[in-house]
Amino acid sequence: MRFSEDRIEKLTCSDGIQRDIHIWEPQQPRAVFLTVHGGMDHGGNYINPALFLKENGFVTVAHDQHGHDMKRKVYIPRFEVFLDDLELMLEWVKRSYPGIPIFILSHSMGGLITTHFGLRRFKGDPLVKGFISSSPYYVNAIKTPKIMEKMAGVLSVLTPKMVVPIEDILVHVTHDEVIYRRHREDEKDGVMANKATARFAAELLKAQAWIPGHIDEWKHPMLAIIAGDDKLADAGATKELLKRIDPKLLTEIYYPENFHENFNELNREEVFARIVEWCEPRIK
Repeated sequence: MRFSEDRIEKLTCSDGIQRDIHIWEPQQPRAVFLTVHGGMDHGGNYINPALFLKENGFVTVAHDQHGHDMKRKVYIPRFEVFLDDLELMLEWVKRSYPGIPIFILSHSMGGLITTHFGLRRFKGDPLVKGFISSSPYYVNAIKTPKIMEKMAGVLSVLTPKMVVPIEDILVHVTHDEVIYRRHREDEKDGVMANKATARFAAELLKAQAWIPGHIDEWKHPMLAIIAGDDKLADAGATKELLKRIDPKLLTEIYYPENFHENFNELNREEVFARIVEWCEPRIK
């Protein structure tokens, strides 16, 4: 398979459409990592952490999210579809791996989604041992003029599927040239999106704006992995927001030289080892 998966299953999503679940699976799993990918991305991009985690006895499952299933242009009707599908994905994991501990692992927009999920939908579950978030997309590091943000809201209503201009983000995600070339191949083949719609942009802005007024209500164990040289998610703003979480619940790791994708950076083996180290006592 393209991303070294052991198998691919299907998730029937909240809109009735079946989307891929990429699965990397050891013979006797100790825990499951339910992953949530970033914007313009796909589940197969979890290949690097998934192979490392598999060697350490963990399953990784990664569903292709709404608007990102082999789409060159990302459109969603509303941000809540991500939360609806994550609920369905969590139920799928519990049915497929009964009684096995679960960690919810996310990156970038995935971190924004799982933060909303943890605050708005998740009521606690003894099988879910914690949330792990890499470069959560709470604040955009690419500064957008206020007039453009207002226009995004208007266009989201009038022409929701219109393409809005965005920077070429792939040049800012990793220092690893091999992975950069893989991303370009994924983009060329339509596996990775390269266009955003007005509705998608507006829904992300609204989801980001909601976070500051609610993040201090967070009640679950969280490991946050922050990339210091992040050109996409504002690392300084993220650290300030994370200070509002009860320090007994939060573990923060900071890599000052990393670009946005900690899981695809040159020091990723260290990142993965720190994740396993954080998870071990929560499994026991």
